[in-house]
Amino acid sequence: MSDSRILVTGGAGFLGSHLCERLLKEDGEVLCLDNYFTGRRRNVAHLIADPRFELMRHDVTFPIYVEVDQIYNLACPASPIHYQHDPVQTTKTSVHGAINMLGLAKRCRARIFQASTSEVYGDPTVHPQPEDYWGNVNPIGPRSCYDEGKRCAETLFFDYHRQHRLDVKVARIFNTYGPRMHPNDGRVVSNFIVQALKGEEITIYGDGEQTRSFCYVSDLIEAIVRFMATGRDVPGPINLGNPAECTVTELAETILRLTDSGSRIVYRPLPADDPRQRQPDITKARDVLGWEPKVGLEDGLKETIAYFRSSLTN
Repeated sequence: MSDSRILVTGGAGFLGSHLCERLLKEDGEVLCLDNYFTGRRRNVAHLIADPRFELMRHDVTFPIYVEVDQIYNLACPASPIHYQHDPVQTTKTSVHGAINMLGLAKRCRARIFQASTSEVYGDPTVHPQPEDYWGNVNPIGPRSCYDEGKRCAETLFFDYHRQHRLDVKVARIFNTYGPRMHPNDGRVVSNFIVQALKGEEITIYGDGEQTRSFCYVSDLIEAIVRFMATGRDVPGPINLGNPAECTVTELAETILRLTDSGSRIVYRPLPADDPRQRQPDITKARDVLGWEPKVGLEDGLKETIAYFRSSLTN
């Protein structure tokens, strides 16, 4: 890693900013790309003084010509509110962005990481979801721009791997949370925390019995770095997430308790194609990366609540 020049697309986003921070600690030179659609300059403001860090405003749907040794492709809005705002652009970001970054990796002979998603499994009929499950995805629904965009990006990565012998790493990331989440991203953790801290009604869509598995950001970043350090014979895909499953109602009740909030829970209709169950099978990550999450949900939520409490008052 030392002296490597590393490109992180979506680097000013929630995950990207934590990744940039980690890579700098390992003595890499980091070029952070972001178009600031959902990323925020404040997420990486504390890194700008580091001479090994460079920040560039750029949209991955357009080619970029730089010299790098490694690429982490994280650029894409990842919450329904953001990716449904401009669904055509979301698909372009996943597909054109993948083509542009793969072309760059091919030219530079760089190792390239793709931040794929558990959404490639759609509303799963297999539980928990292993990597060899092909998914149950609606190709024409309101979430398809993201689900199918990421599925197509995976196709491109593996075709470049087979056709051009490119060194690729494809990770399917499950729900991740922690400091620097966007307060208006519409995800359950950030939604519930912000609503609880403001004393607003906690909005649950559906009956609240749908399940999610939440991975704290530091655990995920550790997994990503370990995956990138594996040999070229380990392209993935590998599920990265926390297999500890809870219902959405249980999550809301935990956040109410940890924030000591007087907010009440209200229920609203479930959006189209919202998955009923989401839990990663991380057998492969345990075996190949020697990794599993260490941060429990309550400990991670306390850190996240502290972040939002501070950012809402500043």
